[in-house]
Amino acid sequence: MTSTAPAKTAPAKTTAEKTGAHTEEAAALIDDARARIDTLDDRIIGLVQERMAVSAVIQEARITSGGRRINLSREMEILASYRDALGRPGTSLAMTLLELCRGRA
Repeated sequence: MTSTAPAKTAPAKTTAEKTGAHTEEAAALIDDARARIDTLDDRIIGLVQERMAVSAVIQEARITSGGRRINLSREMEILASYRDALGRPGTSLAMTLLELCRGRA
């Protein structure tokens, strides 16, 4: 026989507890900032998807004309640009973008 006792629910957390803040004022600021970050992340994802589509067009044109799918000198320019703008972590970000945009071989 199985028990049909109601499940225990944890007490609702306060906004301060959810954010790790020590005051409700700080928690409200964090909530607002997190909402802005979520919006920015949605935009970044959309831009990455757009970049992937544009990259696919470029690759198709290059392949159709008899060229290679990937242009390594162009990738080096992109890596340098991200590194110059964002420091060493920018290189990792650029590598991830390039990998996403290369598509399937």
